[in-house]
Amino acid sequence: MPADLPGIAELPVRRWRDGRWEEARDEVAEEAPVALTFNSVPHVVMLATPRDLTDLGRGFALTEALVADAAEIRAAELKRDGDALEVALSVPQERLVALLAQRRNLAVRTGCGVCGAETIAEAIRQPAAVAAGGAIARELLAQALGELRGWQRLGAATGSLHAAAWVDWQGRIRLVREDVGRHNALDKVVGALLRHGADRHDGFLIVTSRASYEMAQKAATAGVRMLVAVSAPTALAVRLAQQANLTLVGFARESQQVVYTHPERVT
Repeated sequence: MPADLPGIAELPVRRWRDGRWEEARDEVAEEAPVALTFNSVPHVVMLATPRDLTDLGRGFALTEALVADAAEIRAAELKRDGDALEVALSVPQERLVALLAQRRNLAVRTGCGVCGAETIAEAIRQPAAVAAGGAIARELLAQALGELRGWQRLGAATGSLHAAAWVDWQGRIRLVREDVGRHNALDKVVGALLRHGADRHDGFLIVTSRASYEMAQKAATAGVRMLVAVSAPTALAVRLAQQANLTLVGFARESQQVVYTHPERVT
């Protein structure tokens, strides 16, 4: 089984251009149901771009607080049976018992952040405060925002994928993941960091989406100190970020950034 699957399908289309119809082919983002299982026990089915799926599984497990620490994810394997995709995660037996107590085995729409939570307390979960420290010059942040477009290969081809990037405090983009769901893209980046054993304090996240509550929640749960979004935050996301010591930046462009919480990390 290859580590990656195609994220794009080339499909025939009829296109109106320059005053006439033409037969052409268009690159369209793939979207597929992906089952996440823990020790062979089904947990959730998500719709996602079928690439970097083991990263998605690892990241989802951590950002949704299904595991307490990255070390609890002993293995992540992509399995395929025809069109069925499964990310099989292995965790300690005691963690599985806790998961079964809060199991949410249901289909989730693309981009759904808190679908399946049974109580308000589960959905509006306040993560622990992230560690102090970390800062970047505003000019370096602007530089990273300008360079991000060049990393979005699938997005450039299809026009329909979000991206999440991991950037170090010197403004260098270290890795990017893309997905039709903004939450999935963020989880894929976190999962890749876990897989490589990277220090999640040694940088921050940029996402090409709005900073909704669950995006801030996921970032803080992963221990990330700063979340930068190209679109707007919600008030609930701002309040969570303030309480979690998370720097939240919105409307981020090369020429503009709005810092909503903990501005000391943007110098």
